[in-house]
Parts: sequence; C-alpha cells; structure tokens
Amino acid sequence: MHPILLQAGGLKLYTYGLFVALGFITAIWFTKRNAKFYGVPDQMVSDLFFTILISALAGARILYVLINFNDYRDNLLDIFKIWNGGLVFFGGFIGGALGTIIFLRIKKMDIWKTADVLAPGLALGHSVGRFGCLFAGCCYGKSCTLPIALTFTNPDSLAPLNTPLHPTQLYMIASNFVLFLILLAIQRRKRFNGMVFLSYILLYSLFRSIIEFFRGDFRGNFFFDFLSLSQGIGLLISCIALIFMIIKLRSRHGSR
Repeated sequence: MHPILLQAGGLKLYTYGLFVALGFITAIWFTKRNAKFYGVPDQMVSDLFFTILISALAGARILYVLINFNDYRDNLLDIFKIWNGGLVFFGGFIGGALGTIIFLRIKKMDIWKTADVLAPGLALGHSVGRFGCLFAGCCYGKSCTLPIALTFTNPDSLAPLNTPLHPTQLYMIASNFVLFLILLAIQRRKRFNGMVFLSYILLYSLFRSIIEFFRGDFRGNFFFDFLSLSQGIGLLISCIALIFMIIKLRSRHGSR
C-alpha cells in the first residue's frame, strides 16, 4: 500500500487524507440528491455539511488522541497531524451529531427528518473514506492465514510489516456499502421520521462490533480485554437508538 500517494520535494499528498476528502465529497453529493426526496434545499445541505466536517473531525481526532495519548505525550504537535491517520469513527459521530443538533436548532429544522436525509450519504461516504485506512495501514487486522489476508510492506505503513493480516479495512468498506443499500431500502418504506437514521446507528454498531473482533491495533478497553472502547460506545449508542425506535413506534401506534 502507499500511505504517501505523491511527493514533490517537501510536499506530500497523503492517501489517507485524499480518501477522507473523497468520502466527504461523496457524502455531500449523495445527500444533495437524497434531499430532493425529502424536499430539503441544497444550500441547507452544504451549510450543514460544513458544520459536520469541523465538528466530526474534531471529535474523531480527540477520541483517537485520548485512546493513544502515550503516543503523543512527548510531542503534542503531532496531535494536529491528522493526515498521517488517526480518526475514531464514534468520536466523529458524537462530535458531528452535537454540531448537527446545534445547527438544526439554530435553523429551527426538524432534527429527525434531517437525520434521515443524512444517514445513507454518511454510510456511502464512510465506505469511500475507509480506502484511506487501507492505504495508510491503520485500523489493521490480526494476523491470519486466510487467502484474502493483506501483507503490508511499505515502511511508511502504520500496520505491522511483512505479516499476513485480516483485511479489516476491506471488511469496513464492504459493510458500510451494504449498510448504504439497506438504508435506501428502509427509506422507501419508513414508518416515522428518524427510522432511517436510527437503523443506521443500530446496524453500523452491529457490523462494527463484529469487525472489531478481527482488529489488531489497540483501540482502548471498555470491558476488561473483551470489548474495545469502540464496541462499548457502539453498544451504548445502539441501546439509546433502540429505545428511541421503540418510543417512536409506540407513539405512532398510539396516535392512530
């Protein structure tokens, strides 16, 4: 893999940063198309995604640094070098969610309806962005002997070198794309505002928790050594999403 895509003198184009940007652009592109299904104006999507970009990057980086603070203790300036890799999805999700809620409150827009507009595009953009992890070698898997194992040899890679590993980056790319397709199907049959978004949280957390068992990089401990921090956060968010879904379904039936 090639963590550095292009280099000219002291200038470097990091593949991780390129695909994070492409993932974000993909999410905006699809969400603008999807917004027409809900009657939401394009300009609102552009403004909202700018807010999501800033708050999600901040949240994703903060959680990663907290988990791996020993790597930054002696050189705090490295905290800001996100082009080298080092973002945690659930940190970005929490940061992006907070930024989105504040934005929608100011604009006085329906939070659940807007969340449904965003969910499929986020899953698709996340799938594209995960190619950056593949090229950088972060989010790598445990050693294995599967025919689909990946062996990293580039010295700039963040993964262990010359060792066959579970292709967890590919697992995440595929799972997010499948999730995107599932959300489109749910969107056509949704029964209440928020159903698409809540389904996104539940299914993503399920897929991610399964893949986490094959990860080889340190991600913090949540429950002794059995669950990672991401699995713990995912479990908590899933429970909250399930509670909201039950409340909304009961409310819908009760109003009939």
